[in-house]
Amino acid sequence: MIANFTRMAVAVAAVIGLQLAHAATVNGVAIPDATIADGLRAAQLPDTPQAREAVKQQLIARELFRQEAAKDKALERRPDVQALIADARNQILTQAWLKDHIKPAPVTDAEVRARYDGIVASLGDKEFKARVIELADDAAASAALSRIKAGEDFGNVAQQLSLAPSKAAGGAMDWISFKVPVQEGKTQNLPLVIAQAIASLPEGAVTPAPVALGDRRYVIKVDAVRPTQIPSFETAAPGIRQALQAQALERATLSLVTGLLSKAKITQ
Repeated sequence: MIANFTRMAVAVAAVIGLQLAHAATVNGVAIPDATIADGLRAAQLPDTPQAREAVKQQLIARELFRQEAAKDKALERRPDVQALIADARNQILTQAWLKDHIKPAPVTDAEVRARYDGIVASLGDKEFKARVIELADDAAASAALSRIKAGEDFGNVAQQLSLAPSKAAGGAMDWISFKVPVQEGKTQNLPLVIAQAIASLPEGAVTPAPVALGDRRYVIKVDAVRPTQIPSFETAAPGIRQALQAQALERATLSLVTGLLSKAKITQ
């Protein structure tokens, strides 16, 4: 009797657990609760009842579409559909193969610390918050500078005239620090003449004349200057590790491609 009761309790618990694990069924096909959780993460939505319901309804609709498509036996035989299936299959296999064969070297704590120390050593006493307008030639640069000198907002001129990607932000750059006097190769990847111009300007000032770099001209303003803010190692380490991991992945990928190219017969 006790054994029968135990078996019954286990069976009931299993059924209840199965029902809880399935958020919905569509013509007998279960949509697990875990799939909804995955959908929330993929969409970067908060785990709220409203968001869960929205994702569930999307999954129900997708399953209905899938079932209807599966009923159309001629669909899979269409050449365009066959080509898409083949392409999807190739992509899945390629990604799986790459995952198995690209093995970047692990990033060590010592490497993260060394990169942090190197960055800190490259910084100057001050850091600058600057804006830059990139222009095509002397005439455009002179026109932009004249508008700024006449009192027009630097950011507005940048948004209207700059050729740089930062135009949408009014030419604003991130805070940057480098040792002064500025030396080539020690400018945090800024062109030397741009770094020199930034370092020479007091807070709030604009370059009196456009700065020439190749065939482009630059008008620069320094919005603010402050003592260099150095984040702690603990704060900076995750970002540094991520950057080093990306570099390791790039090296491993390049090594794999180089090896494949050396064995391949390619005609162009």
